[in-house]
Amino acid sequence: MTDTPAYPWWHGATIYQIYPRSFADTNGDGIGDLPGITAHLDHVASLGIDALWISPFFTSPMADFGYDVADYRDVDPIFGTLADFDALIARAHDLDLRVIIDLVFAHTSDKHAWFTESRAGGAGTRGGDEHGNWAMKDWYVWADPKPDGTPPNNWQSVFGGPAWTWDARRGQYYYHQFLKEQPQLNVHNPEVQDALLEVVGFWLARGVDGFRFDALNHAMFDPKLRDNPVAPPRENGAPRSRSYDFQRQTHSMGHPDVVGFVERIAAVCADNATPVFNVAEVGGADPVPLMQAYTAGDNRLSSAYSFEFLYAPTLTGDHVAAALAQWHGHAGRHRDDKGLHQGWPSWAFENHDAPRCVSRWAVAADRPAFARVAMALLMALRGNAFVYQGQELGLEQDDIPFELLQDPEAIANWPLTLSRDGCRTPMPWSPGHAQGGFTTGTPWLPLSAGNIAKGVSGQESDEGSLLHLTRAVIAARRASAVMRHGGHKLLVAEVGLVAFRRTLGGESVVCVFNLSTEAVDWPEDVPVEGEVLLAVNGASAGALPGFGGVWLKV
Repeated sequence: MTDTPAYPWWHGATIYQIYPRSFADTNGDGIGDLPGITAHLDHVASLGIDALWISPFFTSPMADFGYDVADYRDVDPIFGTLADFDALIARAHDLDLRVIIDLVFAHTSDKHAWFTESRAGGAGTRGGDEHGNWAMKDWYVWADPKPDGTPPNNWQSVFGGPAWTWDARRGQYYYHQFLKEQPQLNVHNPEVQDALLEVVGFWLARGVDGFRFDALNHAMFDPKLRDNPVAPPRENGAPRSRSYDFQRQTHSMGHPDVVGFVERIAAVCADNATPVFNVAEVGGADPVPLMQAYTAGDNRLSSAYSFEFLYAPTLTGDHVAAALAQWHGHAGRHRDDKGLHQGWPSWAFENHDAPRCVSRWAVAADRPAFARVAMALLMALRGNAFVYQGQELGLEQDDIPFELLQDPEAIANWPLTLSRDGCRTPMPWSPGHAQGGFTTGTPWLPLSAGNIAKGVSGQESDEGSLLHLTRAVIAARRASAVMRHGGHKLLVAEVGLVAFRRTLGGESVVCVFNLSTEAVDWPEDVPVEGEVLLAVNGASAGALPGFGGVWLKV
């Protein structure tokens, strides 16, 4: 997709997420690497996608598998070198693919040189200048203990337990919203912001086309360190496996000043020779207001990455309608009829943290048909569509036994927290080879026989496979300006049925999806005459068998 006078390249794009540890291994150590990605970019390009997003590959001790960064400007040796990254960029651009990388700006690794310097000047060490100051003293979130030696407030970490760890070097606690090996950056500090913006510039200079900003709403906190309020009991009475779930994160994240930092990021990217795609990851109990704040107007980020479907136990028409209703305006220069200047959403049904959607949303016998209608629905949504590696194959969630778990959160909270490892198992390239052709060694996570059987080469030879359908759906989306850029109007929303109209200028496409196993009647007042752009699972204009879906140009 190229830029047009009306829309930048990323508007309505389809983006393919690659988790580098699990994509393709070229050196036999059982861990995927950058040369493995480069070697398989032809597959990625064959899908018809516009860009790929690569999860972190930076230097890291891998306490959280790359989301604990020790050097933002280098590649971890297990993934390769900067030269390997440059080769990946060159090959991707040759294939007309944009490259988006994952920047983790809320925290670093405790092995980062910044943290080493920040903790170094405390009591018993060098103590700084005559005023007790030293370089990077305030680059992280440090606080004195309470008089009884306990942490400064009640904040809890996402992975469970207090969000504060005592450090004898400084005689203070440091804050970490995730693992204790991931100390929180003090992004309120302008010097820290300057350093992070230099990281953005470094990767733009190497040719990247965009960034996903991990956990961006976690980047700032209440400087007064006020206690978080107690969260009400869960409506369904479900147990809370983490101490984090007993609080509302009112003060420990989501500070309004993140918006100012967002505008600084956007300003750096605006100076790039070509448009840069910036997408914010924003989680939490009430993320939409923050997502819209980070993306509103011309001087903030391009989009926000929605969690609406990533952990949903079922896929229902009313849920789809409610999610889309939150994003009614137009991005950039495109305002809606009320003059609202709202950001542009991005949607995903699965990723490296969330269970595979076919395993969440369909029983085993229904999964092949369900995967087809889910792909057709994802590509019909107003916004950008993110496809996670293996989703085009219909990969299922793998069951990893405790003794093989790698996910630190799952290990800490076993068995109540669903392991992220089950969606991170390696990509199967060939069902006829050991380890699915992912590696010649022992993979860092095991591949199940069921997922190996769904390997790329096997689906290539089957014209009726999900892989071929995925290409057809993405091609239909790319061929239609309405489906890439158009507005959205809800027509019908029920538990098992959703219909909406996409419009742009004088053109319209009606999208109708049966999310249930049984045939349903075509909804009244929904057009039935027109050109069928796409149909799945035997559906047609006027007919909706189980898991049927239709795009109808009217």
